[in-house]
Amino acid sequence: MAPAALVVLTTLATEEDARRLVTALVGERLVACGTLLPRARSIYRWEGELTEEDEVLVVLKTDASKWDALAAAVRQRHPYEVPELLALPVERGLDRYLAWLTSEVIG
Repeated sequence: MAPAALVVLTTLATEEDARRLVTALVGERLVACGTLLPRARSIYRWEGELTEEDEVLVVLKTDASKWDALAAAVRQRHPYEVPELLALPVERGLDRYLAWLTSEVIG
């Protein structure tokens, strides 16, 4: 099966939590890269209450073949009761970047 790149999104409460998660995921070769975007503002309903929180948006780049292991690792390490974890398929990308991504997570 041909490699299929994914962009995976998650959010965390602090930059330190985000850095710790991304470092572990890159170290385990579950993602090729994680980008931390601090100062995101999330507004959502939780347990019937309207909530507004500062969060760090994390953009992870990986291959679809790593999805199950990545999802399990995030569930295990993420401090939220119900972490956001959304995978978006990559339709196009620079060949050299996609080759690097694949080599980092698949070898």
